[in-house]
Amino acid sequence: MESYFKKRYNSFRFAFRGIAAAIRSEPHMRLHFLAALGVTVAGFLFDITRWEWCLLILSMGLVIVSEIINTAIETLTNLVSPEWNELAGKTKDLAAGAVLVAAFTAALVGAVVFVPYVLQFLDSYL
Repeated sequence: MESYFKKRYNSFRFAFRGIAAAIRSEPHMRLHFLAALGVTVAGFLFDITRWEWCLLILSMGLVIVSEIINTAIETLTNLVSPEWNELAGKTKDLAAGAVLVAAFTAALVGAVVFVPYVLQFLDSYL
């Protein structure tokens, strides 16, 4: 039974190590975490609803997961094709495009959630 728990512990340890590696090696990952922190602070300041929190959390998770997968694909591509290769470049471009779509989607969700709050805030001061 002890080996079962040790395996689970190691699985989490390796996963957290992967997240930490992505944060250390990818400047965009740090930007995504910073943006998520800003969104979280704004959510508390505007006292958004539970459903809005759900949308924002899902959006933030989508972007971060996309960036981690992109990093994994780029790392593997660099390993198997260290020299320039057209297909390797296309693979990396596709992975980066997925992150861009996720980030754009998250930005749209953020706009849908926060624009009414910002307009109401501005309206109360004008």
